[in-house]
Amino acid sequence: MTYAAVPLIPRDVLFGNPERMLPTLSPDGSRLGFVAPDEGVLNVWVGPADDPSAARPVTHDRHRGVRTFMFCHDDHTLVYLQDTDGDEDWRLYALDLETAEVTLITPQSGVTAGVLEHNRWHPTSMLVALNAGNPQLHDVYRLDLATRELVKVETNPGYAGWLVDADQNIRGGVAMTEEGGAVIYRRTDGGADEPWLEVGPDDVVTTDVAGFSRDGKTAYLLSSSGVNAARLLKVDLATGEETVLAEDSEYDVAGVARHPETLEPQAVTFIKERKVWSYLDPEFGAEVDRLRERLHGEVGISRPVRGDRTWLVHDVLSDGPIRYYRYERDSGDLTFLFSHRPDLEQYELAEMEPFSYTARDGLTVHGYVTFPPGVARESLPAVLNVHGGPWARDTWGYDPEAQWFANRGYVCVQVNFRGSTGYGKAFGNAGNKQWGRAMHTDLLDAVDHLVGRGLIDKDRVGIYGGSYGGYAALAGAAFTPDVFRCAVDIVGPSNLLTLLSSVPEYWKPQIALMHTRVGNPETERDMLWERSPLSKVDQITIPVLVAQGKNDPRVKIAEAEQIVAALVEKGLDHEYLLFEDEGHGLAKPENRERFYAAAEAFLATHLGGRTQA
Repeated sequence: MTYAAVPLIPRDVLFGNPERMLPTLSPDGSRLGFVAPDEGVLNVWVGPADDPSAARPVTHDRHRGVRTFMFCHDDHTLVYLQDTDGDEDWRLYALDLETAEVTLITPQSGVTAGVLEHNRWHPTSMLVALNAGNPQLHDVYRLDLATRELVKVETNPGYAGWLVDADQNIRGGVAMTEEGGAVIYRRTDGGADEPWLEVGPDDVVTTDVAGFSRDGKTAYLLSSSGVNAARLLKVDLATGEETVLAEDSEYDVAGVARHPETLEPQAVTFIKERKVWSYLDPEFGAEVDRLRERLHGEVGISRPVRGDRTWLVHDVLSDGPIRYYRYERDSGDLTFLFSHRPDLEQYELAEMEPFSYTARDGLTVHGYVTFPPGVARESLPAVLNVHGGPWARDTWGYDPEAQWFANRGYVCVQVNFRGSTGYGKAFGNAGNKQWGRAMHTDLLDAVDHLVGRGLIDKDRVGIYGGSYGGYAALAGAAFTPDVFRCAVDIVGPSNLLTLLSSVPEYWKPQIALMHTRVGNPETERDMLWERSPLSKVDQITIPVLVAQGKNDPRVKIAEAEQIVAALVEKGLDHEYLLFEDEGHGLAKPENRERFYAAAEAFLATHLGGRTQA
């Protein structure tokens, strides 16, 4: 097959609403819930556990949609979170599945709620975090699911996060230090919180309390203290004795599978080039391996049903939709439920392929490339698609943008540059205060590596990304315009000084961490300005497309407006898309279509790829 014969995948198949996604079973096993469009807007649907086709919508939003929900253990309540036009002020709603009555639990304006703890042992009670008293700090409230009454039970003394056990007891909290580290406090039998663990700045991103045992006597700790990568420790709270349960010298523990009754860890995962399982419970491991043999991609397991005899399983491929299954452990029956985008099945998708290279200072950097199908792999146009965070990482699996780029004729290049998570603390901390410096040269070195292998054309490389990736795109245009032919910035900061001065209130307890990893405006103002794309706008010589959500609470609209104003003043080639009803990213299908249509035409103009009419 030649490239010209590869069918064009319509944008709405890639970026429109999925047919169904995020399935979960109710704790009693009787109901299946998922998110799906209702009159073109994503809502929660619920139906019989054994018949997805019989589900009906139980939420009826007609604006930006509902994407986050959970069944409660009282067996008739469903709770969900929703914000307004992307402002991330999450409000908590409770829905009675028998009567369809909806109660807004947290009606306050400018307040964000989150579920701290709800489980099978306390079926009518839920702990909720809410910053109603102080916008910077989340207090703890107890929600009575029977009466819908919300009562404050703990005022936050300055914690960035709380520690809670399965009996909904407050066990302590995490406070950030001025140096960018943290102190983990533990509650004593007398009710006072005392310092338990001191975590230095180098370990703060790779250290966390993963939970407590069912009896509350053991803590499970993810920690990189004394080693390079986060390992899983079992800590006897009476004696302080630590036991290493799982570790890898280079990769952080990424996930912990715990027994839903005992809460004991049964397995961990490491995200290397692909997901790697390490089993602590051999019987559990054997069962997971049998599932993996029956499926085709990266297998994920959800265990929502009491009794743990029914699992939900998802199978993630890089060249196909995500497929969801119901697994009956007693019989071994694995029943296909649905895939998230069945329309993808009729198109030829490209497989995501791992690669690695040596950066200019000797550091090994990993990433993924996705090639256009049906074409020789030589001197191809490419899009460097930079992930956000930046304290996150790209992983192997289905990525709609990677498929879009490859289908349009570009090599999609995704780089886990230094500072990306999962590769141990040395790699993560190598990104400290390297915005626009070594984090950026890692991207340039990836381009050079692929050019050197003859795979991509050095004169036809675009840079593209959202959030930090948007910053990287602007940095590419401003700092190294000779490397890139064009740049696409989605909700990216243009000025690090204004970014750090305008973070959401509830981020401020962690601002010292931002100062450690990005820079401190009080002591490093000149450095931060020099690393800001806005400071080098005169150097921009390539076309830039800027997209921004008006209500973005993280990267506020000023970040887009000031770079666009400078581009206008300098008479530089650019496009600007402002979305009045979006926040930090694009949720509404019509807005995604508007953006991707514009970006597709923009890239085709400057890199020569295909476009959909």
